[in-house]
Amino acid sequence: MEHLFYKIVIEPQPEGGFTAFVPKLPGCVSEGETYAETLDNIKEALELYLETLRDRHRKIVIDDTHITEVCVEV
Repeated sequence: MEHLFYKIVIEPQPEGGFTAFVPKLPGCVSEGETYAETLDNIKEALELYLETLRDRHRKIVIDDTHITEVCVEV
């Protein structure tokens, strides 16, 4: 079994709860009532997404994205 690492984005929603997505994998999205639940849900969605790619003999995209924060003055 290979360990792969992917960046995820978790955003709070105005109506409550959170939405998460994996920028490198279009359509890999999940949600939850709490941050922790959302994190668990997106991890499960990510695993299923990658298993589906593997089962369909599709290429698994490796996340080579680099994320950094910058400070700007406005």
